[in-house]
Amino acid sequence: MALTAKQAFKELSRPGPYRVMRGDLALVGLPGAVLTPESGQNLPAVVFGHGWLQPIKRYHGFMRHLASWGFVVAAPATQNGPLPSHRLFTADLRTTLDICTGVRLGEGKISVNPEQLGLAGHSLGGGCAVLAAAEDDRVRAVGTMGLSETRPSALDAARECTMPALHLSGDEDLISPPIGHAEPVAQAWAGPVQLRGVQKATHLGFTENWQWTDLLLDGKPQRATHKISRVLLTAFFLRVLSGNRKYSALLEDEIKGCSIDYTRGPAVPSLA
Repeated sequence: MALTAKQAFKELSRPGPYRVMRGDLALVGLPGAVLTPESGQNLPAVVFGHGWLQPIKRYHGFMRHLASWGFVVAAPATQNGPLPSHRLFTADLRTTLDICTGVRLGEGKISVNPEQLGLAGHSLGGGCAVLAAAEDDRVRAVGTMGLSETRPSALDAARECTMPALHLSGDEDLISPPIGHAEPVAQAWAGPVQLRGVQKATHLGFTENWQWTDLLLDGKPQRATHKISRVLLTAFFLRVLSGNRKYSALLEDEIKGCSIDYTRGPAVPSLA
């Protein structure tokens, strides 16, 4: 039974029904982390790209939230320096997709459905998620937070992306202001797309816990921003990858603290 946007927000703001297990991608050849439900076959998977200078531990809450709702969530911990290679990080995201689909996780108790793969990311990780999606026809959905333009250009890559996308931008982001980053990418997107502005969100508002870059970059972790981004991206991936329509109102209606700034095509397409 479908819920109203208010009901759906309340339900998805809580952890999901699955107990979450954490593993190390380094065991299969790539530094990083993977969070999964305790068990499950043919699960959807989301590969996440971190932001500039941000360790993946700043996104564990987001990853854990998705995993508690039934997703395998993996994040490579590479290209963490001040001059990261966007091409190499894009390749690492695609390699992580290979790991999710090709390796039995959780001591063989977990497998991933190769037809239910998504990419997500923050900052440069969001831009690289777009690059990876344009290069990899396995990707069925893309969700970003505070997306930053990349080299090669995420804007150019967006014209090749036909899968559904949800881009969340920070209204007070001084590093990746929407008008120069997420907005043109959304407008260039070849498939169904929605751009939402999270009110009062700064660039680092999407990250968790304190880190030294809080002294260097714009903003700091924001609980309200965490809550909105977790709820909306969980609803989006549930809808597109799993065909779960219960929370679709969140993707069709504006919610408190987050406006719909641009949309094109069906707001909540799915694979089911």
